[in-house]
Amino acid sequence: MAQCVRTDLDCADICSTTVRVLSRQTHIDKSAAATLVKACRDACQTCARDCESHRDQHQHCAECADSCNRCATACDELLGHLDG
Repeated sequence: MAQCVRTDLDCADICSTTVRVLSRQTHIDKSAAATLVKACRDACQTCARDCESHRDQHQHCAECADSCNRCATACDELLGHLDG
């Protein structure tokens, strides 16, 4: 469970950094943004997978897995706009 908490915290930090970088009101380098969003998506997928394994034992793990899956989906959608 300690490793799962570590993964959750890493994911939260990566998501926060991604939001800060993407929300700046200046020109964005699409290649750099795509790399960052891919890292965010990958972190969310890893976190969701870890939390999914505890879903039946802990409600907060189920909620975390669901949130991470939604974030990964949002990242994929954003990548479609950045790559397009």
